[in-house]
Amino acid sequence: MILIVGLGNPGKKFEKTRHNVGFLAIENLKLESKKISSSPPSPRCVWGSVTENFSDWKYKKKFQAEISQGRINNKELILIKPQTFMNESGKAVKLLTKIYHLSPKTLFVIHDDIDLSLGKIRISVGRGAAGHRGVQSIIDELGTKNFVRFRLGVEPKTYNLKPNTLCDFVLQKFNKEEEKILKEVIKKTVEAIECYLELGPEKAMQKFNK
Repeated sequence: MILIVGLGNPGKKFEKTRHNVGFLAIENLKLESKKISSSPPSPRCVWGSVTENFSDWKYKKKFQAEISQGRINNKELILIKPQTFMNESGKAVKLLTKIYHLSPKTLFVIHDDIDLSLGKIRISVGRGAAGHRGVQSIIDELGTKNFVRFRLGVEPKTYNLKPNTLCDFVLQKFNKEEEKILKEVIKKTVEAIECYLELGPEKAMQKFNK
């Protein structure tokens, strides 16, 4: 079983903000599974007709998270959107890993990365939080950083970020031009997760960490 966590803040106020790209990516992973499962096998990295639809999102009070379950290529997956706000994301993750007896090595976390330009994606394992409070919360709760991360860049190349504006910046919504780039990187993130599940970390990193 693999736990895939999309990081973000709950509520309409935060929808489509830079800090919520983790939510957007995991929602699209669920949607893409539904499309692909009813289609002929594709030439993409994986899936085809062996994907089973994921269940509808359901809020689980015990975990303080929205959860969906399904399978990809005979791998059982649990998709999670913590509803505790970003800074306490690790609480839901810790509970779920404990109940399902999961190793941190079977944990995938999708989140925004201010150090990457918009449109870039990086897969990493065992990396520090680099100031991301949602990731830091998970590291603190699990007592380890040895899990897989899909880092999505959110910083435009022309933006000169000042330290005291970081919080305001990540809570900004994308403009129309940025939304087009975001749509493509979300699609690429879904493909990266597929590739990692089917071919493993080395080949997935070679393909997407360019």
